[in-house]
Amino acid sequence: MAGSTTAERGARQQGSSGPPPPVRRFGRRHFRRIIVLAVALLFLSSGAFWLLYGSDLVRVERVSVSGTRVLTPDQVRRSADVPLGEQLVSVDTEGIEARLAEALPRIDTVDVVRDWPSGITLEVTERTPVLLVHKGGKFIEVDKEGVRFATVSKAPKGVPALKLAVSRTGSTAASLRRFGEDRLVREAVRVAGALPSSVARSTRSVKVRSYDAISLELADGRTVDWGSGEKNAEKARTLTALMKAEPGARHFDVSVPTAPASSGS
Repeated sequence: MAGSTTAERGARQQGSSGPPPPVRRFGRRHFRRIIVLAVALLFLSSGAFWLLYGSDLVRVERVSVSGTRVLTPDQVRRSADVPLGEQLVSVDTEGIEARLAEALPRIDTVDVVRDWPSGITLEVTERTPVLLVHKGGKFIEVDKEGVRFATVSKAPKGVPALKLAVSRTGSTAASLRRFGEDRLVREAVRVAGALPSSVARSTRSVKVRSYDAISLELADGRTVDWGSGEKNAEKARTLTALMKAEPGARHFDVSVPTAPASSGS
């Protein structure tokens, strides 16, 4: 039986593919739906705008403070000067942070949080003193960054004194000229922050004669030559081991942690 001709095969293929699908077009019903949705979104956005910027429901009525230790919440509120009655969304949070930083240096960080619908919360973190500078019968508190942030009349318990035994003349002058007093203070702060907890609790003072001549005086009269503020972790481990090995010693030297020494009894 003879096969189909090329014309017949072409006709069958054309017939099997069928006509192209009809093009769907938006009718009036679809168009009306779009219009209704657009109008609804417009009303919703207008309502949200009015609620945030025009309604009395979201105005600042209260200011809460958390995280204070030495400062009082009332001190923080007064310095923050949060505008009561202002729309909550319009409150200048950066301005509040700037006012607190200027007025209360004891504050390390503060987060200004909008507490919807009508409150502002000030989440405060205060600086913690790691050293004290005795000056004029009062004490200047120095934090872990070397920032002198407050002057108090009574020394906080457990915070060692910083003794700067440097001057612009004599053997310590070169170190002072090279590093500056602020850098020497920061080195003392680094040392104080690296002390083993058992030593830190009994440290009475941190004395700085030069960049690489920092020493400790403990409450029981024992002393430690620490050296510079470098290799602090290694020095801390060495001092702990040396104190255990020589419990009767009165002086320890860990300025070179690989070759520690102790003396006295």
